Amino acid sequence: MATPKTITILGGGVGGLVTARELRKRLGKEHRIVLVDREARHVFSPSFLWLMVGKRRPEQVWRDLSRLSRKGIEVVHRDVTAIDPETRTVEVDGWSIESDYLVISLGADLKPDLVPGLADAGHNLYTLEGATEISESREGWKHGRLVVLVASMPFKCPAAPYEAAMLLEDDLRSRGVRDDFEVTLFSPEPGPMGVTGPENSAAVREMVESRGIEYRPQHKVESVDPNARTLRFEDGTEESFDHLVYIPPHVAPNVVVNAGLTGESGWVPVDRSSLQMSFENVYAIGDITAIPLALGLHLPKAGTFALSQARAVAKTIAAEVNEKGDPGVFNGHGECFIESGQGKAGIGAGNFYAEPKPTIKIRKPRRIWHWAKVWFEKRWFPKWA
Repeated sequence: MATPKTITILGGGVGGLVTARELRKRLGKEHRIVLVDREARHVFSPSFLWLMVGKRRPEQVWRDLSRLSRKGIEVVHRDVTAIDPETRTVEVDGWSIESDYLVISLGADLKPDLVPGLADAGHNLYTLEGATEISESREGWKHGRLVVLVASMPFKCPAAPYEAAMLLEDDLRSRGVRDDFEVTLFSPEPGPMGVTGPENSAAVREMVESRGIEYRPQHKVESVDPNARTLRFEDGTEESFDHLVYIPPHVAPNVVVNAGLTGESGWVPVDRSSLQMSFENVYAIGDITAIPLALGLHLPKAGTFALSQARAVAKTIAAEVNEKGDPGVFNGHGECFIESGQGKAGIGAGNFYAEPKPTIKIRKPRRIWHWAKVWFEKRWFPKWA
Protein backbone atom coordinates (compact mmCIF):
# COMPACT_ATOMS: atom_id res chain seq x y z
CA MET A 1 0.00 0.00 0.00
CA ALA A 2 1.29 3.47 -0.91
CA THR A 3 2.28 5.79 1.92
CA PRO A 4 -0.72 8.03 2.69
CA LYS A 5 -0.44 11.41 0.99
CA THR A 6 -2.15 14.76 1.43
CA ILE A 7 -3.11 16.67 -1.70
CA THR A 8 -4.33 20.21 -1.12
CA ILE A 9 -6.26 22.07 -3.79
CA LEU A 10 -6.73 25.82 -3.49
CA GLY A 11 -9.92 27.04 -5.14
CA GLY A 12 -13.34 25.52 -5.68
CA GLY A 13 -13.99 26.73 -9.22
CA VAL A 14 -13.92 24.54 -12.31
CA GLY A 15 -10.25 23.60 -12.01
CA GLY A 16 -10.23 22.91 -8.28
CA LEU A 17 -13.51 21.01 -8.28
CA VAL A 18 -12.52 18.74 -11.16
CA THR A 19 -9.06 18.11 -9.70
CA ALA A 20 -10.56 17.05 -6.38
CA ARG A 21 -13.16 14.76 -7.94
CA GLU A 22 -10.70 13.18 -10.35
CA LEU A 23 -8.17 12.52 -7.59
CA ARG A 24 -10.79 11.01 -5.32
CA LYS A 25 -11.76 8.66 -8.13
CA ARG A 26 -8.14 7.65 -8.81
CA LEU A 27 -6.75 7.38 -5.26
CA GLY A 28 -7.49 5.11 -2.33
CA LYS A 29 -9.28 6.36 0.77
CA GLU A 30 -6.04 6.40 2.75
CA HIS A 31 -5.01 9.50 0.81
CA ARG A 32 -6.32 12.83 2.05
CA ILE A 33 -7.76 15.27 -0.48
CA VAL A 34 -8.37 18.79 0.84
CA LEU A 35 -10.16 21.53 -1.08
CA VAL A 36 -9.89 25.08 0.28
CA ASP A 37 -12.11 27.95 -0.81
CA ARG A 38 -13.25 31.17 0.85
CA GLU A 39 -16.67 30.73 -0.79
CA ALA A 40 -19.12 28.12 0.46
CA ARG A 41 -20.56 27.57 -3.03
CA HIS A 42 -19.38 26.30 -6.37
CA VAL A 43 -20.96 28.59 -8.96
CA PHE A 44 -21.29 27.54 -12.60
CA SER A 45 -20.46 30.89 -14.18
CA PRO A 46 -21.26 29.93 -17.82
CA SER A 47 -24.90 30.08 -16.76
CA PHE A 48 -24.61 33.77 -15.81
CA LEU A 49 -25.46 34.70 -19.39
CA TRP A 50 -28.81 32.92 -19.14
CA LEU A 51 -29.38 34.16 -15.60
CA MET A 52 -28.80 37.70 -16.85
CA VAL A 53 -31.76 37.52 -19.23
CA GLY A 54 -34.11 35.62 -16.95
CA LYS A 55 -33.55 32.15 -18.42
CA ARG A 56 -32.21 30.81 -15.12
CA ARG A 57 -32.82 31.48 -11.44
CA PRO A 58 -29.87 32.13 -9.10
CA GLU A 59 -30.40 28.91 -7.13
CA GLN A 60 -30.10 26.87 -10.34
CA VAL A 61 -26.49 27.84 -11.00
CA TRP A 62 -24.72 26.93 -7.75
CA ARG A 63 -24.20 24.05 -5.33
CA ASP A 64 -22.82 23.97 -1.79
CA LEU A 65 -19.21 22.77 -1.75
CA SER A 66 -19.86 20.91 1.51
CA ARG A 67 -21.59 18.25 -0.61
CA LEU A 68 -18.11 17.05 -1.61
CA SER A 69 -17.59 15.64 1.88
CA ARG A 70 -19.96 12.83 0.90
CA LYS A 71 -17.43 11.92 -1.79
CA GLY A 72 -14.53 11.69 0.63
CA ILE A 73 -13.16 15.17 -0.03
CA GLU A 74 -12.34 17.40 2.92
CA VAL A 75 -13.71 20.91 2.31
CA VAL A 76 -12.15 23.82 4.20
CA HIS A 77 -14.27 26.97 4.00
CA ARG A 78 -11.60 29.52 4.85
CA ASP A 79 -9.55 32.23 3.19
CA VAL A 80 -6.04 31.34 2.02
CA THR A 81 -3.73 33.86 3.69
CA ALA A 82 -0.26 32.56 2.79
CA ILE A 83 1.38 30.00 0.50
CA ASP A 84 4.87 28.52 0.93
CA PRO A 85 5.55 26.62 -2.30
CA GLU A 86 8.91 25.29 -1.08
CA THR A 87 7.29 23.32 1.75
CA ARG A 88 3.84 23.09 0.17
CA THR A 89 2.37 24.65 3.29
CA VAL A 90 -0.75 26.80 3.18
CA GLU A 91 -1.98 29.18 5.86
CA VAL A 92 -5.76 29.41 6.08
CA ASP A 93 -7.13 31.94 8.56
CA GLY A 94 -4.55 31.18 11.24
CA TRP A 95 -3.89 27.48 10.83
CA SER A 96 -1.62 25.48 8.52
CA ILE A 97 -2.11 22.67 6.05
CA GLU A 98 1.02 20.76 5.04
CA SER A 99 0.82 18.81 1.81
CA ASP A 100 2.67 16.32 -0.32
CA TYR A 101 1.13 17.88 -3.42
CA LEU A 102 -0.29 21.35 -3.90
CA VAL A 103 -2.60 22.47 -6.73
CA ILE A 104 -3.25 26.21 -7.01
CA SER A 105 -6.51 26.99 -8.78
CA LEU A 106 -7.50 30.28 -7.19
CA GLY A 107 -8.64 31.92 -10.40
CA ALA A 108 -8.61 35.65 -11.05
CA ASP A 109 -9.81 38.27 -8.60
CA LEU A 110 -12.31 40.73 -10.04
CA LYS A 111 -11.42 44.35 -9.28
CA PRO A 112 -13.98 46.87 -10.56
CA ASP A 113 -12.49 49.43 -8.15
CA LEU A 114 -9.42 49.68 -10.38
CA VAL A 115 -11.57 51.82 -12.68
CA PRO A 116 -12.84 54.84 -10.72
CA GLY A 117 -16.64 54.97 -10.66
CA LEU A 118 -17.19 51.63 -12.44
CA ALA A 119 -18.67 49.66 -9.54
CA ASP A 120 -21.29 52.36 -8.84
CA ALA A 121 -22.26 52.87 -12.46
CA GLY A 122 -23.44 49.48 -13.66
CA HIS A 123 -23.75 45.75 -13.21
CA ASN A 124 -20.90 43.23 -12.97
CA LEU A 125 -21.68 40.39 -15.38
CA TYR A 126 -19.03 38.13 -13.86
CA THR A 127 -20.59 37.63 -10.42
CA LEU A 128 -23.71 35.79 -9.36
CA GLU A 129 -24.97 38.94 -7.66
CA GLY A 130 -24.25 41.11 -10.68
CA ALA A 131 -25.93 38.76 -13.17
CA THR A 132 -28.93 38.59 -10.84
CA GLU A 133 -29.06 42.41 -10.70
CA ILE A 134 -29.10 42.58 -14.50
CA SER A 135 -31.98 40.11 -14.62
CA GLU A 136 -33.96 42.08 -12.06
CA SER A 137 -33.33 45.53 -13.54
CA ARG A 138 -33.56 44.81 -17.28
CA GLU A 139 -37.36 44.70 -17.29
CA GLY A 140 -37.32 48.32 -16.18
CA TRP A 141 -35.16 49.33 -19.13
CA LYS A 142 -37.55 51.07 -21.54
CA HIS A 143 -35.24 53.09 -23.79
CA GLY A 144 -31.78 54.59 -24.11
CA ARG A 145 -28.26 53.39 -24.74
CA LEU A 146 -27.25 49.99 -23.38
CA VAL A 147 -23.48 49.57 -23.13
CA VAL A 148 -21.54 46.35 -22.59
CA LEU A 149 -18.05 47.30 -21.45
CA VAL A 150 -14.85 45.25 -21.22
CA ALA A 151 -12.75 47.18 -18.71
CA SER A 152 -9.31 45.68 -19.35
CA MET A 153 -7.27 42.77 -20.62
CA PRO A 154 -6.98 39.89 -19.96
CA PHE A 155 -10.41 38.64 -18.93
CA LYS A 156 -11.80 35.15 -18.60
CA CYS A 157 -14.17 33.61 -21.13
CA PRO A 158 -13.23 35.65 -24.21
CA ALA A 159 -16.62 35.11 -25.87
CA ALA A 160 -18.71 36.29 -22.90
CA PRO A 161 -18.91 40.04 -23.66
CA TYR A 162 -20.04 39.31 -27.20
CA GLU A 163 -22.54 36.73 -26.02
CA ALA A 164 -23.84 39.19 -23.43
CA ALA A 165 -24.38 41.90 -26.02
CA MET A 166 -26.24 39.54 -28.35
CA LEU A 167 -28.37 38.00 -25.60
CA LEU A 168 -29.30 41.38 -24.17
CA GLU A 169 -30.17 42.62 -27.66
CA ASP A 170 -32.33 39.53 -28.14
CA ASP A 171 -34.02 40.19 -24.79
CA LEU A 172 -34.84 43.77 -25.81
CA ARG A 173 -36.28 42.45 -29.04
CA SER A 174 -38.38 39.82 -27.28
CA ARG A 175 -39.81 42.52 -24.97
CA GLY A 176 -40.74 44.69 -27.95
CA VAL A 177 -38.47 47.63 -27.05
CA ARG A 178 -35.49 47.02 -29.36
CA ASP A 179 -36.28 50.03 -31.56
CA ASP A 180 -36.00 52.31 -28.52
CA PHE A 181 -32.41 51.26 -27.75
CA GLU A 182 -28.88 51.68 -29.01
CA VAL A 183 -26.67 48.74 -28.03
CA THR A 184 -22.90 49.32 -27.98
CA LEU A 185 -19.99 47.11 -26.97
CA PHE A 186 -16.68 48.77 -25.99
CA SER A 187 -13.51 46.71 -25.59
CA PRO A 188 -9.76 47.39 -25.40
CA GLU A 189 -9.21 44.44 -27.76
CA PRO A 190 -8.34 45.11 -31.41
CA GLY A 191 -11.00 42.55 -32.31
CA PRO A 192 -13.14 39.81 -30.75
CA MET A 193 -11.30 36.71 -29.56
CA GLY A 194 -8.12 37.73 -31.34
CA VAL A 195 -6.15 34.67 -30.24
CA THR A 196 -8.33 32.55 -32.57
CA GLY A 197 -6.99 34.40 -35.63
CA PRO A 198 -8.19 37.28 -37.83
CA GLU A 199 -10.70 35.24 -39.83
CA ASN A 200 -12.45 33.94 -36.71
CA SER A 201 -12.30 37.35 -35.06
CA ALA A 202 -14.03 38.84 -38.09
CA ALA A 203 -16.68 36.12 -37.97
CA VAL A 204 -17.54 36.92 -34.34
CA ARG A 205 -17.62 40.63 -35.13
CA GLU A 206 -20.02 39.95 -37.99
CA MET A 207 -22.25 37.95 -35.61
CA VAL A 208 -22.43 40.93 -33.28
CA GLU A 209 -22.86 43.67 -35.86
CA SER A 210 -25.49 41.72 -37.79
CA ARG A 211 -27.72 42.23 -34.76
CA GLY A 212 -27.47 45.99 -35.05
CA ILE A 213 -24.96 46.18 -32.18
CA GLU A 214 -22.30 48.86 -32.50
CA TYR A 215 -18.86 47.38 -31.83
CA ARG A 216 -16.12 49.76 -30.66
CA PRO A 217 -12.74 48.00 -30.30
CA GLN A 218 -9.53 49.53 -28.94
CA HIS A 219 -11.38 51.54 -26.31
CA LYS A 220 -9.71 51.26 -22.89
CA VAL A 221 -11.85 52.82 -20.17
CA GLU A 222 -10.08 55.17 -17.76
CA SER A 223 -12.94 56.23 -15.48
CA VAL A 224 -16.71 56.26 -15.20
CA ASP A 225 -18.96 59.03 -13.92
CA PRO A 226 -22.00 57.29 -12.40
CA ASN A 227 -23.97 60.52 -11.99
CA ALA A 228 -23.40 61.86 -15.50
CA ARG A 229 -23.52 58.30 -16.90
CA THR A 230 -20.35 58.90 -18.86
CA LEU A 231 -17.42 56.68 -19.80
CA ARG A 232 -14.03 58.31 -20.23
CA PHE A 233 -11.44 56.45 -22.28
CA GLU A 234 -7.65 56.64 -22.26
CA ASP A 235 -7.61 58.45 -25.62
CA GLY A 236 -9.58 61.32 -24.01
CA THR A 237 -12.91 60.56 -25.66
CA GLU A 238 -16.15 60.27 -23.71
CA GLU A 239 -19.29 58.23 -24.34
CA SER A 240 -22.65 58.31 -22.61
CA PHE A 241 -24.77 55.41 -21.45
CA ASP A 242 -28.13 54.82 -19.82
CA HIS A 243 -27.60 51.19 -18.78
CA LEU A 244 -24.19 49.61 -18.20
CA VAL A 245 -23.14 45.96 -18.04
CA TYR A 246 -19.42 45.51 -17.45
CA ILE A 247 -16.64 42.95 -17.32
CA PRO A 248 -14.30 44.17 -14.54
CA PRO A 249 -10.50 44.18 -14.46
CA HIS A 250 -8.94 40.81 -13.56
CA VAL A 251 -5.83 40.42 -11.37
CA ALA A 252 -4.03 37.56 -9.68
CA PRO A 253 -5.06 37.12 -6.02
CA ASN A 254 -2.88 38.98 -3.51
CA VAL A 255 -1.93 35.78 -1.71
CA VAL A 256 -0.35 34.47 -4.91
CA VAL A 257 1.43 37.75 -5.63
CA ASN A 258 2.72 37.98 -2.06
CA ALA A 259 4.09 34.44 -2.31
CA GLY A 260 6.20 35.52 -5.29
CA LEU A 261 4.47 33.11 -7.64
CA THR A 262 3.62 35.53 -10.46
CA GLY A 263 5.87 36.34 -13.39
CA GLU A 264 6.26 39.36 -15.65
CA SER A 265 2.75 38.90 -17.00
CA GLY A 266 1.26 39.29 -13.53
CA TRP A 267 0.09 35.67 -13.61
CA VAL A 268 1.61 32.32 -12.63
CA PRO A 269 4.05 30.72 -15.11
CA VAL A 270 3.82 26.94 -15.50
CA ASP A 271 5.05 24.21 -17.80
CA ARG A 272 2.56 24.27 -20.65
CA SER A 273 2.11 20.49 -20.79
CA SER A 274 2.38 19.35 -17.15
CA LEU A 275 1.15 22.58 -15.47
CA GLN A 276 3.91 22.12 -12.90
CA MET A 277 5.54 25.19 -11.40
CA SER A 278 9.24 25.51 -10.63
CA PHE A 279 8.62 23.92 -7.20
CA GLU A 280 8.47 20.18 -6.62
CA ASN A 281 4.93 18.76 -6.62
CA VAL A 282 3.32 22.19 -7.00
CA TYR A 283 0.94 22.85 -9.88
CA ALA A 284 -1.15 25.80 -11.03
CA ILE A 285 -4.15 25.55 -13.34
CA GLY A 286 -6.92 27.66 -14.83
CA ASP A 287 -7.32 31.42 -14.93
CA ILE A 288 -4.43 32.10 -12.58
CA THR A 289 -1.84 30.87 -15.10
CA ALA A 290 -0.04 32.53 -18.01
CA ILE A 291 0.87 30.16 -20.86
CA PRO A 292 2.56 31.76 -23.89
CA LEU A 293 1.34 30.80 -27.36
CA ALA A 294 2.62 31.41 -30.84
CA LEU A 295 2.48 34.98 -32.15
CA GLY A 296 3.20 36.37 -28.67
CA LEU A 297 -0.27 35.82 -27.24
CA HIS A 298 -1.33 33.82 -24.17
CA LEU A 299 -3.72 30.92 -23.73
CA PRO A 300 -7.16 32.42 -23.03
CA LYS A 301 -8.58 32.21 -19.54
CA ALA A 302 -11.51 29.84 -19.97
CA GLY A 303 -13.27 27.03 -18.17
CA THR A 304 -12.62 24.59 -21.00
CA PHE A 305 -8.89 24.80 -20.33
CA ALA A 306 -9.27 24.66 -16.54
CA LEU A 307 -11.26 21.45 -16.97
CA SER A 308 -8.66 19.78 -19.20
CA GLN A 309 -5.76 21.00 -17.08
CA ALA A 310 -7.39 19.66 -13.92
CA ARG A 311 -7.79 16.24 -15.46
CA ALA A 312 -4.17 16.21 -16.61
CA VAL A 313 -2.79 17.25 -13.21
CA ALA A 314 -4.98 14.76 -11.34
CA LYS A 315 -3.79 11.98 -13.63
CA THR A 316 -0.14 12.94 -13.04
CA ILE A 317 -0.47 13.08 -9.26
CA ALA A 318 -2.41 9.80 -9.13
CA ALA A 319 0.20 8.07 -11.29
CA GLU A 320 2.97 9.17 -8.93
CA VAL A 321 1.08 8.29 -5.76
CA ASN A 322 -0.07 4.91 -7.09
CA GLU A 323 3.33 4.26 -8.69
CA LYS A 324 1.67 3.17 -11.90
CA GLY A 325 0.15 4.73 -14.97
CA ASP A 326 1.26 7.52 -17.27
CA PRO A 327 1.33 11.21 -16.32
CA GLY A 328 -1.33 13.53 -17.66
CA VAL A 329 -0.63 15.96 -20.48
CA PHE A 330 -2.48 19.14 -21.34
CA ASN A 331 -2.39 19.46 -25.14
CA GLY A 332 -3.84 22.94 -25.65
CA HIS A 333 -7.12 21.81 -27.16
CA GLY A 334 -10.29 23.62 -26.17
CA GLU A 335 -13.77 24.62 -27.24
CA CYS A 336 -16.20 27.39 -26.41
CA PHE A 337 -19.87 27.96 -27.14
CA ILE A 338 -20.88 31.40 -28.40
CA GLU A 339 -24.50 32.14 -27.48
CA SER A 340 -26.05 34.47 -30.06
CA GLY A 341 -29.69 34.64 -28.97
CA GLN A 342 -32.81 33.40 -30.74
CA GLY A 343 -32.12 29.93 -29.32
CA LYS A 344 -28.88 29.56 -31.27
CA ALA A 345 -25.18 29.39 -30.52
CA GLY A 346 -21.94 29.09 -32.43
CA ILE A 347 -18.97 27.06 -31.27
CA GLY A 348 -15.23 27.56 -31.56
CA ALA A 349 -12.82 24.65 -31.14
CA GLY A 350 -9.28 23.67 -31.98
CA ASN A 351 -5.65 23.43 -30.96
CA PHE A 352 -4.30 26.55 -29.26
CA TYR A 353 -0.81 24.99 -29.06
CA ALA A 354 -0.54 24.53 -32.83
CA GLU A 355 2.45 26.09 -34.60
CA PRO A 356 3.05 28.52 -36.19
CA LYS A 357 -0.36 29.71 -34.94
CA PRO A 358 -3.44 28.26 -33.21
CA THR A 359 -5.75 26.29 -35.49
CA ILE A 360 -9.29 27.21 -34.46
CA LYS A 361 -12.55 26.81 -36.35
CA ILE A 362 -15.67 28.77 -35.41
CA ARG A 363 -18.96 27.34 -36.61
CA LYS A 364 -21.94 29.55 -37.34
CA PRO A 365 -24.82 29.79 -34.86
CA ARG A 366 -27.25 26.88 -34.94
CA ARG A 367 -29.84 25.55 -32.57
CA ILE A 368 -27.87 22.34 -32.06
CA TRP A 369 -24.95 24.21 -30.48
CA HIS A 370 -27.28 26.03 -28.11
CA TRP A 371 -28.77 22.72 -26.98
CA ALA A 372 -25.29 21.23 -26.70
CA LYS A 373 -24.44 23.94 -24.17
CA VAL A 374 -27.70 23.30 -22.31
CA TRP A 375 -26.82 19.59 -22.16
CA PHE A 376 -23.32 20.42 -20.88
CA GLU A 377 -24.84 22.62 -18.16
CA LYS A 378 -27.35 19.94 -17.14
CA ARG A 379 -24.57 17.37 -16.73
CA TRP A 380 -22.21 19.64 -14.81
CA PHE A 381 -23.57 19.44 -11.26
CA PRO A 382 -24.48 15.72 -11.31
CA LYS A 383 -21.03 14.87 -12.66
CA TRP A 384 -18.79 17.16 -10.63
CA ALA A 385 -20.59 18.78 -7.69
